Parts: sequence; C-alpha cells; structure tokens
Amino acid sequence: MADGQSFPRAVVLISGRGSNMEALLRADLPVTFAAVISNRLDARGLAIARNLGVETAVVDHREHPSREDFDQALAAEIDLRAADLVILAGFMRVLTDGFVARYQGRMINIHPALLPAFPGLDTHARALAAGVKLHGCTVHFVTPEVDAGPIIAQAAVPVRDDDSVESLAARVLAQEHRLYPMAVRWLAEGRLRLTPEGRVALAGAAPNDATLIAPSD
Repeated sequence: MADGQSFPRAVVLISGRGSNMEALLRADLPVTFAAVISNRLDARGLAIARNLGVETAVVDHREHPSREDFDQALAAEIDLRAADLVILAGFMRVLTDGFVARYQGRMINIHPALLPAFPGLDTHARALAAGVKLHGCTVHFVTPEVDAGPIIAQAAVPVRDDDSVESLAARVLAQEHRLYPMAVRWLAEGRLRLTPEGRVALAGAAPNDATLIAPSD
C-alpha cells in the first residue's frame, strides 16, 4: 500500500466483506488511504482494513432518523480525514443529492454490470435472464442519479451457456479487482477529465488489454 504526504488522501466506504476495498489497499497505489468507513458495525471488511494498517470507523445508518442526518454524519467522518477522494466499494446506501454535490468529481463507484445496462441490484441474475452475451463491471463517477454517472472504465466477460448467478458473479468480481485499482490510479494521478459532452477522457496510454474498455483522448 502506497503512502506519502504528496499523495491524495482517500476514504473507502464499504457495507460488507470489502473485497474491492482489499484489492485497492493491496494495489500499491499513489494514494494515502486515510480510513475505511462502514455503515455497518459487522462489516467484515473493517477487520481486513485494520489488519492492513488502515484506520476504520463506523457510521451506523440505523442510529440516524433520516438519510440527510446519516449523510451529514458520514460527511463529518470523511472530512475529519481531509479526504481528497471518496471511493465506494460495495457501499449499499443511496446517497442524498447534497452529499453527492459535496464530493462531486472526486467520488467514484464500481458497479457489477456494463452500464447503462442493469443499474441497481441483482445485476447478474438480470443479465442471465436477458440472455446477454457480454456482462462485466463499470467504474463511474457518482452523480445524484444512481448508477448513471460518467463512465471511467469497463471490463467485460463472456456469458457462458452454463453460467449460474454464482459463476458469472465470480468471473465479474475477478475483473472488478483488476479494474478498480487501475481507475483509482488514473484518478489519483489526475489523468481523468470530463469532456464538454459529459464523458470521461483518459490522458496518456490506456492498457492494451482486450478485456478492458477504457476512455482515451
């Protein structure tokens, strides 16, 4: 895990096991991971983060009477760490417009589908039901509309005739663990920019990998 005062400071938000969080923490990125924060005290990823030397905190959504109150408490924890970047990694809360605006352009998420297809939940089951031949994952900037922000990068996997939800999910997750660290690196290095059309462009060379679909200038 990279560290250093010159690196942007990042907070990772999780709700569960945090496998994408762990992939990020182990990726030797040009980022100082200031904290991992969960809305659930029993999130398994908290122990993983502590074992990797990263501070953790819990902001329990059940202790707050409204989404707005919860988001205010969450923002206070993030701002306490002077975070430059907010990285959602399996964070299962819909954020308010005000929270999203507070971190606009520096908050990203990974979604287990090739957006704009299959936003929301149960993406693998829906992909199988639809009979698509390609499925995958998407890293995108967070906007008030859920799973609709500008796309940073995508990774695709074939859908096999004998796939179950579990087998397809496992293949997609392996790509998530490759794609998310790459996208966070681009963001930390300042290589991403929004075009006037609202698309994301990447400065410099993109990876030469057929399983990756990435923006370029």
